Amino acid sequence: MSAQDVKLFLVDVDGTLVTRDKVLTDQAIQAARDLRAAGITLALTSGRPPRGMSMLVAPLQLEGAIAGFNGGVYVHPDMSVIESHMLDLKTAKETVQLILDQGLDAWLYTEKEWMIRDPKAPHVARETWTVKFDAKVVSEFTEAELKKAVKIVGVSDDLDKVASCEKLAQQKLGDRASAARSQPYYLDVTHPQANKGAVVLTLAKLRNIRPEQIATIGDMPNDVLMFRKGGLSIAMGNASDEVKSQAAEVTDSNEDEGFAKAVRKFILKAAG
Repeated sequence: MSAQDVKLFLVDVDGTLVTRDKVLTDQAIQAARDLRAAGITLALTSGRPPRGMSMLVAPLQLEGAIAGFNGGVYVHPDMSVIESHMLDLKTAKETVQLILDQGLDAWLYTEKEWMIRDPKAPHVARETWTVKFDAKVVSEFTEAELKKAVKIVGVSDDLDKVASCEKLAQQKLGDRASAARSQPYYLDVTHPQANKGAVVLTLAKLRNIRPEQIATIGDMPNDVLMFRKGGLSIAMGNASDEVKSQAAEVTDSNEDEGFAKAVRKFILKAAG
């Protein structure tokens, strides 16, 4: 499709919109303003919880929906919930056991809470700094908490182990869940309708536009699903060759203003 038809730009956050240090650059902010001036809606999707993206709303002057948990919870910019998709209890229990059996740490997210078992485990401190709120420490995940599970995360710095766990989860959980890495060290397991491909279709319905009128940009394997469902697709320069091969265009890395450059080169230039 032509970029002239783009009505909405769906943007991944970590590894795409922000730098490695989770910074929103001046150029990225200006690119968001330029999109708005051109009448193109900017919307965000991420494995983060919605409240973990709330700090981006004001600087980006967001008007589009925010799809947290890879589409597990959709919120307006004021954080009011549009819709949410929770894992069923049996699948949530099985997911936690599978992750632990593979030697990964497990985190659990509900609509409003993030629960962990070990506050000193890998990436807890980093994630706290990123999302700007603290996790609730529990000895185990109760049935009541698992009933509210929107996302379960497997965490490890053994990246091969995370990749292997991803394949096993996809095999064992099948169509009962969506399992994909949002970072090399994070395996996100969500409701089957909570994936970035479904985000494209949901936002198209909410905005009353065609999926082909949604351009997408991202850097990880879980972004490929939105590449396939939307129109113009853009991979970040820091993406793997596998992810890049699935996109129509490739921009620079998130350390070299890849998002802002993509807006100028692939969205606004073609739309102008």
